[in-house]
Order: sequence, then structure tokens, then C-alpha cells
Amino acid sequence: MITFFVSIALLIVGYFTYGKYVEKVFGEKEQRPTPAYVNADGVDYVPMSTPRNSLIQLLNIAGVGPVFGPIAGALYGPVAFIWIVVGCIFAGAVHDYLTGMISIRNRGAHLPELASRFLGKHMRHIVNVFALLLLILVGTVFVTSPAMLLYNLMDARFSIVIITFVIFAYYILATLLPVDKIIGRFYPFFGALLVISALGVGIGLVVTGAPIPELTLQNMHPGNLPIFPLLFFTITCGALSGFHATQSPIISRTTQNETQGRKIFYGMMIAEGIIAMIWAAAAMALFNGYGGLSAMLAAGGPAAVVSEVSLLMMGTIGGTLAIIGVIILPITSGDTAFRAARMIIADYFKIGQVQIAKRLWIAVPLFVISYALTQIDFNLLWRYFSWANQVTAVIALWVGAMYLFLQFKNHWIATVPAIFMTAMVFVYIVYEPTMGLGQSLTVSYIVGAIAAILITLAFFYFGNKKRGTEFILEEDVSGFKGAAYQN
Repeated sequence: MITFFVSIALLIVGYFTYGKYVEKVFGEKEQRPTPAYVNADGVDYVPMSTPRNSLIQLLNIAGVGPVFGPIAGALYGPVAFIWIVVGCIFAGAVHDYLTGMISIRNRGAHLPELASRFLGKHMRHIVNVFALLLLILVGTVFVTSPAMLLYNLMDARFSIVIITFVIFAYYILATLLPVDKIIGRFYPFFGALLVISALGVGIGLVVTGAPIPELTLQNMHPGNLPIFPLLFFTITCGALSGFHATQSPIISRTTQNETQGRKIFYGMMIAEGIIAMIWAAAAMALFNGYGGLSAMLAAGGPAAVVSEVSLLMMGTIGGTLAIIGVIILPITSGDTAFRAARMIIADYFKIGQVQIAKRLWIAVPLFVISYALTQIDFNLLWRYFSWANQVTAVIALWVGAMYLFLQFKNHWIATVPAIFMTAMVFVYIVYEPTMGLGQSLTVSYIVGAIAAILITLAFFYFGNKKRGTEFILEEDVSGFKGAAYQN
């Protein structure tokens, strides 16, 4: 278990070292009032404590990503551990921190508005389409996956259709009600259950001496699918996920002080990385090799693996609690996906959200579209979600890089992962046979490299044009007369 323990240790050390460095580069301002106070409206802008915000952020970003993704990614072998650790510390947590903090500096703005400001006005429309596509796909995936888990947990006593409608009913309430009524009140308890269930599985692996494989760069996938680029689109949450850029602004509107940002945004991404490590290790260790894991996934999907692992590691009672914890993950990300979609549409068309009727007429069409998508094969949905997810991550990383570049700060902390994932996004869409162009890996790598170079050159060209001008990086809150957060 050396690789497993070292990986967990590196994630924790990364928070206290690289996370601190990223915070220093960004330069938090303790005395600057946050949108929770400046824009307080009692619906979306509501000050909440750091522990509450942290657990809500963890649930918002987690979904089934750090469970289902690492389970599927485990087929590639221990190389998955490398991506979780390196991706989480140097890409995912940086992505989450920068999007959250830049949003705080800009009235709690969502990614489309930030992209419009930092990457050009035309990007607002493009990113709006991508963000809404991603959020609707996330909401749909996070209806289907918990419905399957609940269906299995209850031994098919209730129809999958009934379970799906119940989840949708909850989503409607969580999307429409003020953030502190359901999300702020119950999510901290759900977050604790999530952490306990993951720890239970992790401790079970250690106590039983599960044969977690040690590090090797060999591709173990039974189907010999290529690590580059597929691993980076299989394990997203837990390493790097653009979905998080749509969720961080929800919490940027409830954060009391900028000094809390590293705990809430960087820290919860590290926590998600640890959850991903545990589930990847369990999937590699408990099914008699990668062939056994592949057979389990083919027979029952990731939901079957979750149920089997939970019961093996924690017994009937503990295993059931762990399964419930995994069910809560997608439900508590699905509702905030729809909530974020409502907020993005409201911001785009400048529709006030104080009146519930205005929230309702935006939200209802989203749920109608999502229900129609639940009729599509889950695996196909997941592939579209994965690609849209990483495209969104790339855009968010370039936004963070530009924000730092224009301030003559070390933008490379965002630029390097942005360049790498830009290449992977193009490689994936050129290579992927089902939803892409189905070209050879060689052609795909060449196209990915050229696209990454061209986009990087464009970044520096437009960035240098804006540098030294009176470009507005953040909202002016100097005139705010209200009371800021007091320790």
C-alpha cells in the first residue's frame, strides 16, 4: 500500500505548500468586502460560515465524479494515482481556487461573465452555451446515477421512473428556494456523511490488507485503450473538472472573507482528490484484477461496483450507509447544477431573482429538457459530459491565467495546466470514435499540439495588448458602507 499512502500524503502536503503558494500569488485581501455583503439579497447572496461553505462546496463539486470516474479510471492501473495527485494539486485545486476567488472579486460572477471580461466579449456567448450544456448534462447524469443506486438498494421495490420523479421534485425545491433554506441547512450534514463513508471504505482497505497495486506506468486497461487522452476524461472530478467552475460562484456569493478561500476552494478539491484515491484503490484491489473489474462494470456499471465495495469493506449496515453517502453525492451536485444554470441564465438576460415566479419560469424548461435526456443511454451521456466538462475546465484555466498575467503575477500556475488540457481536449475530440472524428492517435496528437500552440500564442498576443491599459480586473467596492465580516 506504499503508493496509496504516499499519494494521500502528497495530496495533504500539497494543500499546505502549493496551496499556500497559489494563495500568495493571487493575493487575498482581508479587508475587501465580499459579494455576500455587498450584494446581499437573501436568496443567492447570503453570508455563511467557513465550515458550512466548505462542506457545501465539497458536495457541490463532488457528484459521482470522484467515485464513478476513478472506478472507471482504475482500469488503467496505478497510473490513475499519478493523475489524481498531480492533476488535483497543480490543476484541479488551482482551477477551483482561481475561479472562486476571481468570482468573489467580480460580484460573484459565473464563468460566462468572467470569460467575457478576460477572454473577449464574444466568449461570453460561447461559454454560456458550453456552461449550460454541461450543467444540464450534469443534472441529468446526477438524476440517473443516484436513481440507479436507489433502485438497486431497494431491491427494485420501486419503479425507476418513480425514483427519478422524486429526485426531480427535490431538485426543483433546491433550485428555487433561497440558498440557506435547504442547501445551507442540510448540506453540512450530508457532507459529513460523504466524508465518513469514504473514510470507512479507506479504513476497510487498510484493515483487511487489500492488495492495492503499487506504482507502474504500464497501461493495464483490458481493452488497451490509450491513457493519453482518455484517462483525463475518465477521471475528472478528483483531478480536474470544469463543472467546479460552475459551482464555485455559488459559494463565492456566500463567502464571508477572502482569507477563507484556500480552505473552501483549494482545500475541498484536495478532499475530493482523497475520495477519488480511495475509490480508485478499492476498484483496483477488490475484483481479482482488471479483468474482474471490467466484467463488473460491464454487468452493472459503476453503481454495482460501489455497492459491492461498500458491502465488502463495511458490512451490511456500514455498507448501506456508505451507499447512501454515494447516493447523496450526485443528488447534492445535481441540484446545484440546476441552480447554477438558473443563475447563469438570469445573469445573462439580467433577470432579477428575488421573485420566485422569475426563478420558476427559468427553471422549469431546464427540468423538462433534463427529463428528456434521461431517456438516453447513460454511457453516452457520460462521454458527452466528460468532454464538455474538460472544455469548460480549459476555459476557466485560461481565465485564471489571464487574470494573473494582466497583474504581472506568476500566471504559469494556471497557464501550464491550461496548455496541457487544451491539447488533450483537441486530441480527444479528434480521436474519439463515437462522438469525435475517429482519427488515429498520431493524427490526434499532432492536431492537439498545433491547437495548443496556436491558442497559447493568441493568449499572449491579446494579453500583451491589454497589459498596462486601464483594463478593469475586478468590481469597485470602495463605496460599500455596510459592515464587513468580523472575526
